[in-house]
Amino acid sequence: MLSALIAGGALWYLQEYGYYSAVPASAPAAQITLTGLDGAPAPLVTEGFRGIDADSSPLRFRACFTTPVSLATLTETFRIYDRPTPLVGPGWFDCFDAGRLTEDLGRGTAVAFLSQAGIHPGVDRVVAVYPDGRAYAWHQLDGGGDE
Repeated sequence: MLSALIAGGALWYLQEYGYYSAVPASAPAAQITLTGLDGAPAPLVTEGFRGIDADSSPLRFRACFTTPVSLATLTETFRIYDRPTPLVGPGWFDCFDAGRLTEDLGRGTAVAFLSQAGIHPGVDRVVAVYPDGRAYAWHQLDGGGDE
């Protein structure tokens, strides 16, 4: 019983904390781009970037930031991501709430854009933006977008 408890605790710790590391705002992974209507990537101006990632899986990337670019400009310039699926992150990364993002994207109070198709094999980077400039990024399996 004690062995099972220790193994369970270790597994929980590794999933929740062990593999994640902070992504500095100066890191290449923190440089957010969006895919234009013409298919070309363009940098997105971001402020207050907070991000996490892990080498153990390409799906562990999460980021929270703001952008001064208006949602109207973004929707006229960049590709919408049709079926965004924000993935749940670790509880301690509290700026990223996948459940809330999913609800807001479904209601249309946030809009998802293709950041980069194939950022890893079979994985896209998606960015969701709210009208007030709050923005969130994550990686998800491809096939969920408008490709």
